Amino acid sequence: MQGFGYGLTLLAFIFLLAVIYLFIEGTPWEGHLMEWLNIVVRLMHITFGIAWIGASFYFVFLENALNRTDNVREELAGNLWAVHGGGFYYLEKYKLAPKQIPKSLHWFKYEAYFTWLSGFSLLFVVYYFNAGSMLIDPKVLDVSPLAGVGIGIGSFVVAWLIYDLLCKTSLVKRGLLFAVLGLVLATAFAWFYCQVFSARAAYIHFGAMLGTLMVANVFFIIIPAQKAMVKAATLGQPLDPTLGKNALNRSLHNNYFTLPVLFVMVSNHFPSTFGHAYPWAILAAIALGTAGVKHWLNLREKHQPSGLVLPLSAGLLLAVAFVSAPKNDAGAAAACTPNVSMAQVQGIVQQRCVRCHSSSPTDDVFKSPPNGVVYDTPEDIIRLKDKIMQRVVVTKTMPQNNKTGMTQEERDLIRCWIEQGAKNQ
Repeated sequence: MQGFGYGLTLLAFIFLLAVIYLFIEGTPWEGHLMEWLNIVVRLMHITFGIAWIGASFYFVFLENALNRTDNVREELAGNLWAVHGGGFYYLEKYKLAPKQIPKSLHWFKYEAYFTWLSGFSLLFVVYYFNAGSMLIDPKVLDVSPLAGVGIGIGSFVVAWLIYDLLCKTSLVKRGLLFAVLGLVLATAFAWFYCQVFSARAAYIHFGAMLGTLMVANVFFIIIPAQKAMVKAATLGQPLDPTLGKNALNRSLHNNYFTLPVLFVMVSNHFPSTFGHAYPWAILAAIALGTAGVKHWLNLREKHQPSGLVLPLSAGLLLAVAFVSAPKNDAGAAAACTPNVSMAQVQGIVQQRCVRCHSSSPTDDVFKSPPNGVVYDTPEDIIRLKDKIMQRVVVTKTMPQNNKTGMTQEERDLIRCWIEQGAKNQ
């Protein structure tokens, strides 16, 4: 009943927002509402995500660190002493279930559900409501916004069906082979997203796909298994040990997904990754490297030898940083137009950038300057020349999806001006 109440509250809130949006659509309040929706939903997503991922980290650590041999009762799988916040804690894990189920039993599920719901809402607020600007890049694939949204949501369903099917085969018992196959499939989805959406949106969809697998594991596998075990224990019926094993296995999968998902959550702020010529390869490599770091942490918690896991994972991440570094094109520098003036650069900025990056944006999506970046004066442009070099010249990720049609010649002119000292003359 509590979950039903939460669901009704959420539906009522969404209905209220829809009504408000219909009244203010086309007015200056529309952009203001969308910005506050972004803030509120993003904060909710981060908060619930911290709770969910924190629980995942803790319970996998607990499973790895259990004392399984020293004075452990027959009914227990292990125990653990811990100290935190000025107090001592003693935890026990049962092999199946205690003889009597306590009335007060905490379920770890709402952290997962609300993380996914808030993330899915944020996907709509940032990308789907503005699909023509944020999701679709005509240079990648010229499809309608509605088709793009359908492809994005449909891909999450397809990913779950494939993953769930694999988990129900004997391959899941062959750890290394299953992991390699999972990496191949994840790379295929990364490549697919980069063939359909803008690179920035492709990264977010990759993270949303992994997040969907995680919450589906909780909803369809882990919680039903726990409910079946509680019911059997309450009724005094024999417990099926495979339920707990399957739930633990999916929980472990979720644990390995966490760091790749966290990277995707912050990737939008780092165009050196999604702005690469092969963004899907960069994404797959970072996902593998971060999952490798999590594997090293898990091995360390179990006091098992980790060998080259951490050096190889760190080496892969460093290799990505090296590969994605901009090339020093001496030939292009030699071909620069001499004495590029601030007036020339400011003319380009006025035509291509200030519709978003000004104190009073005129863009149809951004009603306030993104990240507070404005180019109202020559001093503003000079102060942010390094950011302009990275986003406009090196990665070419600005303007967003090249919405204003900046040409390569204009990017080259800006590069020359910066390399010539970025002078206000």
